[in-house]
Parts: sequence; C-alpha cells; structure tokens
Amino acid sequence: MLEELKEKVFKANLDLVTHRLVIFTWGNVSGIDRERKLVVIKPSGVDYDNMKASDMVVVDLQSGKVVEGDLYPSSDTPTHLELYRSFPEIGGIVHTHSTYATAWAQTGCDIPNIGTTHADYFHDAIPCTDDMVKEQMADYELNTGVVIVDKFRKDNINYVHTPGVLVKNHGPFSWGKDPDNAVYNAVVMEQVAKMAFISFSINPQTTMNPLLVEKHFNRKHGPNAYYGQKKK
Repeated sequence: MLEELKEKVFKANLDLVTHRLVIFTWGNVSGIDRERKLVVIKPSGVDYDNMKASDMVVVDLQSGKVVEGDLYPSSDTPTHLELYRSFPEIGGIVHTHSTYATAWAQTGCDIPNIGTTHADYFHDAIPCTDDMVKEQMADYELNTGVVIVDKFRKDNINYVHTPGVLVKNHGPFSWGKDPDNAVYNAVVMEQVAKMAFISFSINPQTTMNPLLVEKHFNRKHGPNAYYGQKKK
C-alpha cells in the first residue's frame, strides 16, 4: 500500500540526517495521500541507520488508526494529522530538534524576517506558538497541532507563504507541497535561524527593509515570479 509514498517519506527522513537536522531519533517526516486520506510517517524511535522504506507506517487521516505497518508510528503523529486536517494545501511535514531553530523555540521568540534569504522562502517572521495550558497536556501531541493552527489563524498568517513554525519550548515544524519540499523548508528554517542569531549578536537593533521582503518573496512566488528557469 502506498509504496511510492513510503519510498518518498523514507528518503526524506534520511535527508534529515544528511542535512544534519537530527541526531539519534530526534525527528520525523510524513507525507499524505489526499485522495485516499492516508498518511505515511516514520515509525517511533527507530534508528535512521537501521530503518527501511517498508518500516514506514500508514495511518488514517481522521482516526489516526494504523492502516498498515508492524511498528508504532511516530509519537508526533497526532500533531502531523492535525496539521494535515487544518492546512489542506500541504503534502508533507517535518519535525526536528535542529539546534538554532530549537534555540529560538526554547526562548519563545519568533524568528524575525531580517534578510533576503529568509524573505525568499518565508514571507513573515517564523512564528512561535503560545504556551500550552494544563488542560492540553492530557492530549499533548494533538494539542501541539492545535496550538500551531491557532497561532496561524489568530495572527492571520498564510501557512503556504510561511511554511514553518516554532512550538514554544519544544522545536520546529515545517511543511511543503510534498515530503521533499517540507525537508527543504526545514533546512532553510535552520539556516535563517542561525543567521538571525548571529545577526542579533552583532547588532541587537537589526531591522529589515519591508520593500526587500516583498521583492524577494514575490520574485520566487506568485503569478509574477521570475526567479529560476521558465517551464517549457
């Protein structure tokens, strides 16, 4: 079942290691088949060195029940499912504990848009969620997804234009049109988190020209984008 998607999700999980976004088993990637309403995700706690495509677990989008697989799905599966249910345009999700993005999450700070690298991929600051309350701890992983969705809705952030978030005191999640694109956005998020940290270390009053934000984002996205080669 979903063998092609399993291969994509498997490879995307290995790419987290290649890009040094994870150590040990600190991360996961998922992908969704929207037509069949099924999600493929990394199994929980399985070492990347020993993992196989056949280990990927298929779960139902609505119920979260395992449809296929001999292993338990990632403990973060309820978070992924809530994001897929609430953000219908995404096709892949990544969660890591990459160093710089996680540092921003642990401080409870957004990653501000202060450079063109950030603006090329994330239109707005990468937001950090609000604190979770006591009542949310009983269903912690599901409510991690809830606080992410609430943040984007409350602050009117376009989840397609800003494909990533920091969960306060926890770490980053990113997403994209498919698992590969979600990994790409996770790599970019970690890099801009690092550059922002260094920039504020040099000058705590660093600011961004808003005209550059619009120019750089729109030259890669939207109807008038012109960056790269035109499709034939």
